[in-house]
Amino acid sequence: MLTPPDDLPEGVLREAFALAEVEYAPVGWGSHHWVATGVDGGRWFLTVDEVGASFERLRRALDAASALRLPFVVAPVRPVQRLGEKYAGALYPYIWGESFSWGDWPAASHREAVRDMLIAVHAAPAQVRRRAGTDDFAIPHRDGLEAALAGEPPADHGPYAEPAARLIAAHAASIRAELDRYDELVATADRSRSVLTHGEPHPGNTMRAADGWKLIDWETALVAPPERDLWLLGDDHTGYTAATGIRVVPGMLELYRRRWLLNDLCVDLRRFRRPHSGNPEDEESWQLLQANVERGLT
Repeated sequence: MLTPPDDLPEGVLREAFALAEVEYAPVGWGSHHWVATGVDGGRWFLTVDEVGASFERLRRALDAASALRLPFVVAPVRPVQRLGEKYAGALYPYIWGESFSWGDWPAASHREAVRDMLIAVHAAPAQVRRRAGTDDFAIPHRDGLEAALAGEPPADHGPYAEPAARLIAAHAASIRAELDRYDELVATADRSRSVLTHGEPHPGNTMRAADGWKLIDWETALVAPPERDLWLLGDDHTGYTAATGIRVVPGMLELYRRRWLLNDLCVDLRRFRRPHSGNPEDEESWQLLQANVERGLT
């Protein structure tokens, strides 16, 4: 995110995690980040998420990541903490290395490194899998999208409320078709194939450090079919199948590819159906919503 939340003073963070200093880092999207200095002078990376009632899901995801004990997994150094009713935070080791962004794989070797990390994650034993939640295939905040599709007018919550409502209305037929196709795919899903998944293993959630590749941002870890991770690797999964014996199901790749888009639609639309001011995050979210609706639907 680009700016720190107005309703979370830095003093709360320093006290909760015994930190001497915190400096906001405008990196990534979805979570807030700070570079932190401990009272002992140590350097840390602090991540805060808006969780509300979903704190337990976040706690279980990060607990499972910690339990993996794999050298490439960057897990919190202590259990995730609630920061009031709205937020939760986790403290991580500060990793020196090369970072990447969302998008295409910079090189085949990068993609293959992530594939190999996923093979190890998907092999997690039952006692680790039980720590994480299970994917229920629900789309968070779908109710807001359904309301917009039904023509329910938004409250005047900010500068993008009406434009967002008009955008959804103009593309209602294609969005409805996307939701219906997703529901069809969910009805055919074989839940018995589930493994521990990262959830978002794209280039932006990787780093290349001196001691090798790292997989970061485990907040979305869930037990789910392996395609939840694999669709982000592209179309060729022969190496994964050869290593694991798991046949990749095209319909499940399609399911998770479609859900990624629908998740983004629902999250961004929810932002504009609540009070908002038009800050830099709102501007970026509006651009993303337009792009997903106008170019992302197929």
